[in-house]
This record gives sequence, structure tokens and C-alpha cells, in this order.
Amino acid sequence: MLDDLRKTIEATIGELTPARARSLAKNLAGPGAAKDQVAKSAADILDWSQKNRERLKEFVRREVSSQVGAVGIATQNELETLKKRVRALERAADKRASASGKTAATRTTTGAKAARKPASKATSSASGKKAADTPARG
Repeated sequence: MLDDLRKTIEATIGELTPARARSLAKNLAGPGAAKDQVAKSAADILDWSQKNRERLKEFVRREVSSQVGAVGIATQNELETLKKRVRALERAADKRASASGKTAATRTTTGAKAARKPASKATSSASGKKAADTPARG
């Protein structure tokens, strides 16, 4: 009896072959069962097994999805959506940079040269002034 229950559960979960279904049907029907009755029972068992396997897969799929959502892990679809969004933003940023890049580069170069000149003049005039203000010893 326990062996029959184990076989039934395996038929629900595992991949059931037609030969295995016939064997299971023959055991369930008994030793004096007609071949037609065994064949019909085997077909019913195969159909039942397939449907239960699909139900079990769907149940596991829903449960895993629920648990993944509860933990906060991103799904593959969410990652793909984010990748597309990042690529679009990078393209937009590249376009903006290339469009304003020449103007910005010119301003930066000109601004850097201008910033260096007054700093060097201020330093040299300040050091010259200090030298002139300080009395000579001697």
C-alpha cells in the first residue's frame, strides 16, 4: 500500500513514461483486469500526471515570485528595463556633451589661461612689493 502511494506521488511530481503509467495502472487495477481497462487507466494516469505537474510548476513559480518580491530582488525583466533606460540616458548625455563639448572645451581652455595669468602677475607683483617695502639690512 505504501509503495503504491509512493508511486502515485512520483507520478504526480516526476516525468511519467507510458510504460510506467501502464505498470502503475496494472498494479492499481489488479491481476485480472482487462487490457482495455488497463490502457484506459494508464492514459488517465498520464493525463492526470501531466496536469498535476503543470499545477505544481505554476504553484512553485508563484511562490518563488512572491518570495523574491518580498525580499526585494529585482526580476530579469526589471533589470532589462533598467539597462535600456541607462543606455538611453547615456546616449542622451553623449549627445549633450558632443553638442556643447566644443563650446565648453573652448571656455575651459580660455578660462584656465586667464586664471593662470592674473595669478602669476599677482604673485610677482606681491613679492616685488614686499621686497621694496622691507628695509635693506646691511
